[in-house]
Amino acid sequence: MSKILSKVPLGTTIAYGLPGVGAGYMYLLMTLYVMKFSTDVLLIAPAVMGAIFSVSRIWDAVSDPIAGYLSDRTTFKFGRRRSWMLLSFIPICFGFLAVFSPPESLQGQSLDLWMMVAIISFYSAITLFNVPHMALGAEISDDYHERTRLFGVRHIGFTLGSILSLVSMSLLISEETSPDGNVRELARNLALIAITAMSLMIFLAVSRLKENPDFQNRVNKNPFKAFRDIWINPHAKILIVVLFIENLGGAVIGVLTLYVTQYIVEAPAWAPLIILAYMLPSALSVPMWIPLSRRFGKVNLWVFSLAFTGISFGGIFVIPFLDSVNDRLLVMFIGAALGGTAAGCGGAIGPSVKGDVIDYDEYLTGERKEGSYFAALNFVFKSATGIMLLVTGFVLQFSGFIPNQPQTMEVKIALISLYGLVPLIFYSLGAFLLFKKFTFGEAEHALIKEQIKKRN
Repeated sequence: MSKILSKVPLGTTIAYGLPGVGAGYMYLLMTLYVMKFSTDVLLIAPAVMGAIFSVSRIWDAVSDPIAGYLSDRTTFKFGRRRSWMLLSFIPICFGFLAVFSPPESLQGQSLDLWMMVAIISFYSAITLFNVPHMALGAEISDDYHERTRLFGVRHIGFTLGSILSLVSMSLLISEETSPDGNVRELARNLALIAITAMSLMIFLAVSRLKENPDFQNRVNKNPFKAFRDIWINPHAKILIVVLFIENLGGAVIGVLTLYVTQYIVEAPAWAPLIILAYMLPSALSVPMWIPLSRRFGKVNLWVFSLAFTGISFGGIFVIPFLDSVNDRLLVMFIGAALGGTAAGCGGAIGPSVKGDVIDYDEYLTGERKEGSYFAALNFVFKSATGIMLLVTGFVLQFSGFIPNQPQTMEVKIALISLYGLVPLIFYSLGAFLLFKKFTFGEAEHALIKEQIKKRN
């Protein structure tokens, strides 16, 4: 019988976090640059791109639960998580490459259709990797604080990948402004490098990580019951709502950063460094948040970080009213650095708390359905991004936005309201709900784990 690790070896922790580098690179490039690449390079209407991302989120409502349930039900000897992680690299490669290398012969509706299929294909493929990978993290250790360390390393890897994508975005933006630039060719070459690296990371992870075979075949055959259990789990219900609200606030930051730096700050070349000012503290702060979570409690610390992130970005609302580019840049850098430091807490603690809630589900049902739970989490993450992409597309379309031209004050206020006030509202609301409604802490977790051990 295999046992869940309480203390996870460093090699296992690194192997688990490594594919997060590739996933972080791809996710950030898809979130930050695909909208701009489509509107400014491919010349697709913003509203069309917003609709495409909306359709992809509707599809996620179907594909994410399927991926989670199938992962829970898989009985291959290679493992119910590692099997799907290994299979995912092929569609990930094809989907990501298709997004950044549409045939130049395509125009109009044909190009719109290509991008819709490519975007939906990529997000479906990354789900095949991400859901089992997150689920495996909850299985590797059942220790209340060790999970935070494990998911913290994954968050560091994800953030490092995001930082690498900033280098790519810097190259792409420079190529856009170059008289002889070929953005399409550069985007295709960068995509080829990314899919090669991601494939190697997945291979290494699945070769080093181990699964607990005792967890196989411990889920109901009825998929509807599996997801009904999630919703009737009182702690899961609150957590999903909080994560959705949190991701709504975070998604708009990712979607609009390039637009804000170009059209409001009026310093587009600084965009990668501003995003770096957010990403770097997010990764570097994780080792600080982990011991603090032991002292003050995971949930209490998460509440603080949510509120602090909202305040950090709320202050950015003043930027259109500042006369100097240097002043606007200073406010952007301060807000990004403070918000990134706070976000490092949520990146490590959020999935860790999700793992604790899955243990509560085992206490209620006797089943282990990490895949279904993290499918719900993955859907929340992508739905929030899709909603904000849809909203952004329509705001750009109907506020009078004109690509590659100076914007009116009305357009600037519309953009900065999304970028500053929306995160302030949503992060604050998430902090309030988590503080008032979530009651499953370390003591409660220890109690149900003891009951599970006695029952088994």
